[in-house]
Amino acid sequence: MKREFQRYGLGSQRMLVGGLQWCAAIGLLAGLNQPWVGRAAAIGLALMMLVAVGVRIRIKDTLPQTIPALVYLALNTYLSVAAF
Repeated sequence: MKREFQRYGLGSQRMLVGGLQWCAAIGLLAGLNQPWVGRAAAIGLALMMLVAVGVRIRIKDTLPQTIPALVYLALNTYLSVAAF
């Protein structure tokens, strides 16, 4: 994983990204009781995945390498709009 972040040009932000992902995951779980928290977490993750897709395009990754970020972008967009 460390090498992947170096490849993305985001080596110094690895801990920040990981921390934000943990917080968002906790937020999604909290959204089961407080829907507004889940929606906020899903929006945050969708924005993070939108940036991830942009990074993948910037470093010229192939479509198969970009698909996971696109799937998570779609999933979190759906959660932020429909699920909470």
